[in-house]
Amino acid sequence: MRASFVFSEVVTGLRRNVTMTIAMILTTAISLGMFGGGLLLVRTIDKMQASYLDDVEVTVYLTQDISANDQNCTAEPCSTIRSSLENNQAVESVVFEDRDEAYERFQRIFEGQPELVELARPESLPASLHVKLFDPERSDVIVQEFGDQPGVANVDDQNKFLDRFFDLLNSGRDGTFIVAAIAALAAVLLIANTIQVSAYTRRTEVGIMRLVGATRWYTQLPFLLEAVVAGVIGAALGVVGLVGVKYIALDRIFEATGGAIPNIEIVDILFPVAPVLLGVSILISAVTGYVTLRAYVRT
Repeated sequence: MRASFVFSEVVTGLRRNVTMTIAMILTTAISLGMFGGGLLLVRTIDKMQASYLDDVEVTVYLTQDISANDQNCTAEPCSTIRSSLENNQAVESVVFEDRDEAYERFQRIFEGQPELVELARPESLPASLHVKLFDPERSDVIVQEFGDQPGVANVDDQNKFLDRFFDLLNSGRDGTFIVAAIAALAAVLLIANTIQVSAYTRRTEVGIMRLVGATRWYTQLPFLLEAVVAGVIGAALGVVGLVGVKYIALDRIFEATGGAIPNIEIVDILFPVAPVLLGVSILISAVTGYVTLRAYVRT
């Protein structure tokens, strides 16, 4: 098989149907870009979960009488609650925070809102026990065991908030994949149509090649390579688009969050997202091209 002939036919086919080729490349780039964005979002969520779970605590807020009268958590029932928490096998550490310490922390957290700080008073903030667990995902054990104990006002489980937060992010990820799937369907249809049009415009020369003994695979390979080349170019544009979005928009957004959302590095895009997009583009283009040629094109 003459490689130079095959590649010249590929170039000719791409140039002859230039508008459909451009549409196919752009649609592929958009669908793969959305898919790559979903992969980056998955990677970001995993980083956030690993980072946040290390700092997750369960806060046991004490009643007003304990907060006002037991500054060191040495009297009943505070001492019993603290001892029970410290002896719990799921608990790594317990830190008591009295009203004054709670007020100081409140001032640090809301130092950018002086009006709110002025309205708050130490006596309005309860004392609490900050509980760090060996396994933050078992926080519900502490909530169930200590939520109804005498002296406990309420139990704040930070893991519940994180669950709702990550559910929201996961919904955004799923939406991205759905849009990518719709765009991918459009790309598949364009690939199929482009191959059919390309084969139709070259039906005479292909027929002559078959008459002189060329195999069906030899005559169909240029059409198949057209789809693959367009898919590879689309994947490359999708990666370039992700890099551009990172520098133009994402870096500013993540910087505005103050580090709450970990930044996407260029290496996250180049590996493993870029190879995945390239592999997916080749697979989809090759399979679509092969099925189209076998099912619809008689050459």
